[in-house]
Amino acid sequence: VCEGTSCANSAIVHSGYDPHPGTLKAKFNCLGNSLIEDVCKDLDVEFQRIGSLTIATNKEEEDTLVKLQQMGFENGVETEIIDRDKLVELEPNITKKATKALYAKTCGIINPFELTVALMENAIDNGVKLNLNEEVIDIKKENGLFNVITNKSNYLAKVVVNCAGIYSDKINNMVSNKKETIKPRKGEYYILDHFDKNFVKHTLFSVPSSKGKGVLISPTTAGNYLIGPSSEFINDREDVSCDKMTLDNIVNEAYRLVDDLHLKEVIHEFSGLRSYHESNDFVINSEDGFINMLGIQSPGLASSQAIGEYAIELIGSFLKLEVNTSFNPKRRPLYRVNKLSSEEREKLVSTNGDFGDIVCRCEEITRGEIIDCIHRNCGATTIKGVKKRLRPGFGKCQGGFCEAYVLDILSKELGKNPVEICKDNKNSYVVCEGIKGDSYDK
Repeated sequence: VCEGTSCANSAIVHSGYDPHPGTLKAKFNCLGNSLIEDVCKDLDVEFQRIGSLTIATNKEEEDTLVKLQQMGFENGVETEIIDRDKLVELEPNITKKATKALYAKTCGIINPFELTVALMENAIDNGVKLNLNEEVIDIKKENGLFNVITNKSNYLAKVVVNCAGIYSDKINNMVSNKKETIKPRKGEYYILDHFDKNFVKHTLFSVPSSKGKGVLISPTTAGNYLIGPSSEFINDREDVSCDKMTLDNIVNEAYRLVDDLHLKEVIHEFSGLRSYHESNDFVINSEDGFINMLGIQSPGLASSQAIGEYAIELIGSFLKLEVNTSFNPKRRPLYRVNKLSSEEREKLVSTNGDFGDIVCRCEEITRGEIIDCIHRNCGATTIKGVKKRLRPGFGKCQGGFCEAYVLDILSKELGKNPVEICKDNKNSYVVCEGIKGDSYDK
């Protein structure tokens, strides 16, 4: 779980001032922003409401801030236009070119990996069955039921919810007479190490353009920083490569926000694909039990909980729903050893020595935490699965030290040969064969 757009994004819970009033983006962004904090508390997901600053550097951009503030007012979002003195007080490292900023206090940052995994863990706790690595080949309506045909099985369903991201048009076109097209829009990013907690304290936005919100600089819940994204249409729905020209342009755009980017602290680059619909809005509709969720790009993360509640309403128009009185909204908390005091660590290690064995030095992740994440009900089965849940491999060495240890732990805990452990998706094997006479057919 947590692949594609759910994995590769800016990790921001937008306040909701910039979607055009009256759009689904505006409706669900604002409602979702108000819902997500309680969800994160229930599910033990990292979330911080740090606020955002949209930076103007000239009179034309200052005029745009006024327009954005008016849109926010119509969407029900409170913002404030602040002058340079207040801006420097909030962000001492802001560019000398900055003149004013739009301050939105309700903007937040979140751990999107944790959120996705936590939601699925909670769903499984409450009776949901998860099937992975199945490709939908076709969907047919037969005798009032949908026959969902995959490369592994068939499923009969009264209701189908299509939330397949950049492939949601393909799913729609199997069923609906109204054909849709989703265009992948790539965004590339830099990741900086957690080198200085005062580099930037808020999410910094450029004034938006026709391509979107523009390049941003933002802290993450882990304490490092994101710079990006770019915004270019591509044809390949699996292309998440990065290129120097695009990354150089991101750097140039980011200098509109700060005067020193500390590029020596860059530890990784990545890209993600937005699910763009020609309406430039979310497309959520239903017909005869088939529910569509297309074009869920930014602010999709901020909108997710509100979209989920609306999905319940749509499903309820086709099925008689009853409240599950035994529903448990909580999930078992994570250990987060690197957040514990020395006394708390000692107490934990005294009960289980694996929590005293540091596997990832960069992020201070222990063997005990890795074992726990493998055996949870939506447990990790790949190296990247462990990485997204706990962060080993996200630090300065990018897994150079800990990846072999993570592979070994996965192998032992899952009872598999090391050659069967994947880096990420199907067939991404790390180990080909033994080096001392052992031979494996893989």
